[in-house]
Amino acid sequence: MLVSSTELFKVARENNFAIPAPNFVDQNSIKAYIEVAEKLNLPIILAYAEAHEDFLSFDEALYLGKYYGEKAKIPAVLHFDHGTKKELIIRAIDEGFNSVMIDASMDSFEDNVKKTREIVKYAHLRGVVVEAEIGHVGNSENYRNNDNSASVYTTVEEARKFVELTNVDSLAVSIGTAHGHYKGKPAIDFNRLKEIRNAVNVPLVLHGGSSSGDDNLKRCATEGISKINIYTDLVTAAFNKVKNTKCNDYYELLNAQKEGMKECLEHYYDVFETKKFRQIITI
Repeated sequence: MLVSSTELFKVARENNFAIPAPNFVDQNSIKAYIEVAEKLNLPIILAYAEAHEDFLSFDEALYLGKYYGEKAKIPAVLHFDHGTKKELIIRAIDEGFNSVMIDASMDSFEDNVKKTREIVKYAHLRGVVVEAEIGHVGNSENYRNNDNSASVYTTVEEARKFVELTNVDSLAVSIGTAHGHYKGKPAIDFNRLKEIRNAVNVPLVLHGGSSSGDDNLKRCATEGISKINIYTDLVTAAFNKVKNTKCNDYYELLNAQKEGMKECLEHYYDVFETKKFRQIITI
């Protein structure tokens, strides 16, 4: 069933756990994610990134997300991720995504506020929640679906001011992660996370969760982050599963990819301590 993330994030924030937001790029991946969520009886955020239009068109993603999200036996959020094109974000709001991200994090603070506030006003009138980013989660060396921009850490004062000026529903913060693969394990600024968590009253989001280290991600989930985005680790797990599986035909190849993603996502449900949701809410 498709639901708003509002209540899910409220529970996550109050009980110190995070909900995974894996990016789907085809039918196989979205089915894998939902199967894991249903097996564990836990919520899922089905994220489609604007940057993946070359792999999966907006129209295809919308259809897959609505079809499988509505059929899901657990709470599912259909989220449009890292939207930079206003016209596409508006389409997402109008046509069935119940959560959108406006990413103007590379703009000036003033322009980020202006663009975000405009999307928030439009989305809230239609019952859609909005995520935005202050600071900037850049890309590590091997992330190929975007530019090579570097990270800009989120400051406490800008986070507080941004939330007040935009009325945004959740806030993505930059505290040391990056999109894609790492050469080593990132150094997360947990003091900064704590300060931001105490300064704003909205759920916090972590982008670039893949390869950040289980200990880092568990601390993020239990110390203030309510949603963690993962993608690279999932497709890497799919690739590695295929490499290590003797596939005799196309169907076995697809199944191996799916099993790799499922194993990876189930692992992260454990790392993020999402199981706390089941102890609080009866689905």
